[in-house]
Amino acid sequence: MRSIRNSFVHWDEYFFTSIFQLGGRRLLSQWIVYLSHSGDGYLYPLIGGLVILLTPGVATLFWGTTIVAFAIELSLYKILKNTIRRERPCRVMANVTEKIQASDRFSFPSGHTAGAFLMATMAYFFFPAFAPLMFAWACAIGFARIFLGVHYPTDILAGALLGMLSALVSLRMVMYF
Repeated sequence: MRSIRNSFVHWDEYFFTSIFQLGGRRLLSQWIVYLSHSGDGYLYPLIGGLVILLTPGVATLFWGTTIVAFAIELSLYKILKNTIRRERPCRVMANVTEKIQASDRFSFPSGHTAGAFLMATMAYFFFPAFAPLMFAWACAIGFARIFLGVHYPTDILAGALLGMLSALVSLRMVMYF
């Protein structure tokens, strides 16, 4: 079992290093910080506002489902983050320095990625035409978090799953009631 875990960690660190080493490209480095910050949550009310303006008949259901989904996601995120307590790569790997200030000490799962995938999943159900753009944005946020030295690839995968599953559970709960 230990060898499986060590192999898993090895590949996680290998993929992390492969992405993190792209950081020497100045234009990409400057742009990707803004991309990462787009997952801070400030855009979510703007997206909700656009829903109200463009499709007022769907807005109440969209907002209600999204709020329930974020309540689920944030609760599970906090539990996982504080139970697993995985140190960020910039804290434990040699020659890795964070390119942005992380919001907390631990890396698993990625909250930015979870929130972005939650919103992308909501877009898939409520506005399917925008889903490819939203999922591309969510994937880019995950990539950015690795590139900036604050998450491993498995943190991103866990965040993506957490966000999508929280959205799906919320959709099931709200649509059922």
